[in-house]
Amino acid sequence: MKLKFIFASALFAAAAIPSMAQTHVEGEEYYKADQIANAKELLNRNMNNAGTDKAVSNYYLGLIALEEGNKSEAQNYFNAGVSANPEYAYNYIGLGYIDLLNGDKSAAEKQFKEAENREKKSPSLNIAIARAYYGADPAVYAKEIEKRIEKARKADMKNADIYLFEGDRKKDVKDFGGAAGQYEMAANYDPNATEAYVKYANLFTMVNPQYAIDMLNKLLSVNPSSALAQRELANAYYNAEKFTEAANEYGKYVKNPNHFKQDEDRYAFLLFYGGDYQKGYDYSTALLQANPSNFTAQRYQFMNAAQIKDMQDKLLPMAEALMAAKKSNPDNKFAPIDYILIASEFNNAKRPQEAEQVLKEAIQEMPDNREFYKQLAMTYVEENNLSKASEAYEGYIKNSEKPGYNDFIQQATFAFYAGVENKANDPATAEKYYAMAQDYANKAAEILPDNYKPKKFEGDIAMQKATEENVASVAVPYYTEAIKLLEASKDPSRYAADAKLMYNYMGNYYLDQKDVENAKVYFNKYLELDPNNEQYRKFVEGLK
Repeated sequence: MKLKFIFASALFAAAAIPSMAQTHVEGEEYYKADQIANAKELLNRNMNNAGTDKAVSNYYLGLIALEEGNKSEAQNYFNAGVSANPEYAYNYIGLGYIDLLNGDKSAAEKQFKEAENREKKSPSLNIAIARAYYGADPAVYAKEIEKRIEKARKADMKNADIYLFEGDRKKDVKDFGGAAGQYEMAANYDPNATEAYVKYANLFTMVNPQYAIDMLNKLLSVNPSSALAQRELANAYYNAEKFTEAANEYGKYVKNPNHFKQDEDRYAFLLFYGGDYQKGYDYSTALLQANPSNFTAQRYQFMNAAQIKDMQDKLLPMAEALMAAKKSNPDNKFAPIDYILIASEFNNAKRPQEAEQVLKEAIQEMPDNREFYKQLAMTYVEENNLSKASEAYEGYIKNSEKPGYNDFIQQATFAFYAGVENKANDPATAEKYYAMAQDYANKAAEILPDNYKPKKFEGDIAMQKATEENVASVAVPYYTEAIKLLEASKDPSRYAADAKLMYNYMGNYYLDQKDVENAKVYFNKYLELDPNNEQYRKFVEGLK
């Protein structure tokens, strides 16, 4: 099982050291909050700093080595801790824990006795010993665990470490409500127990982020300089999709000397998603100046710049540089937004073939992302290749969980013009696309049966498939129905282009039938939508 071997701190060593001093305290905080990798980095980073208690640092590094399954390395750390300060009790508990793992309970108990000789009647020390038994085998050592908990309670019922351990045990059996209650009690009894707030918050950060936010704000009111608290609060805001607040908290955190370099990139990410584009651009640019090979900073510099109007002329070189950086290192990866923005820049620069290659690469890496297919379809439109546009948009629809009316109409449009595109040279292919256009128009009509556009498509397709002899009449029944639906919407002007096309067709049809009165009806409807078209007006007025 994953070890939950979190011991109490040496309060006498930590009390006089503020967290901003970069000592063992920060690594201890992260370890006790179950963030092992971060704890290891801070403990090693701060080992030789003034104010660091090396006995404490070695102790926690030993615990981390046990988490990593390396008993020999752990023993070296604990022994180094004893050498640094023989009176610090907890390294003996670490050595005893190794003895338990080796099956030597007698040797372990001797080590625990050494610890007790240095810190008598300590509830925190008894909980640390209970955790050693628990980490070795909670079933085999159940009696020893309960005995140590009872001794801790007799020494001080309000000791926070008791409730932290009980919370961890409840969490291990997935009693998350019970665990939260224990962590809350720990924080109430010891407002400085950072890990109590963080553990509580971590139980809720995904299911009820506001609970986590409230608890972490309470922690920061007690310990405003805690890098761990700042970082966790920023993450809680992010999980609540409060990106502006998350960026504000990360802005405080990255100024803390105990922040992690990788979190600088996340700050740039949060500035972007929080909508603070200029600040995000400036921050990413500063990161790049410090480290020109920072690919993540390069990505967010471009993303933010793409949202700033005054930077439009700089975007294409950034897009080109990003593509070059990605190709130069297989570890450099894009998110979907990178591909979308880069392809957009190539299209804006009238370089659709390059945009096409970017989007094909995106589809190869993330074939389920429908937006790639949509933008690829529009790229093919830029290349005047409607057949490929229709094929690409088919991928968009297939990867949409529930395509809607507009999706079906768009594909009907692409397919229709793909049919027109192939009409002269490949009638069979043209027929395939017309059938596709009709199919998608029918699907759209199922969603919005009162909308005119699907019926208009029937007329458009009929005209394309008509002979020269009947082209002027074949769309009449479809356009008649489409016009009724359009005019029933009470706002034909909203769709003026379609309305004028159909009015003109119907007017000419009736004119061919020598029915001037009906022809004028449609021509005048046309003029209502285009009142400044004097040439058309003169034509209508001349009809007799």
